[in-house]
Amino acid sequence: METGLLAIGAGLAVGLAAIGTGLAQGRIGSAGAGAIAEKPELVGTMIILLAIPETMIILGFAVAAIILLVK
Repeated sequence: METGLLAIGAGLAVGLAAIGTGLAQGRIGSAGAGAIAEKPELVGTMIILLAIPETMIILGFAVAAIILLVK
């Protein structure tokens, strides 16, 4: 039973982080498309702003690894 609950916790850590990242990147991407249409020099800034939410999924993987490795 303990192993199953650990697996569920690890799955939730990654899954919820991925959902949050997807929602954030969707809004940033749509706003970025509008901003780049008006000012093409903002491409670099928008790439950086799209990369920031990716840290959430990386942290989700780290939490899942810690959950599964430390029993």
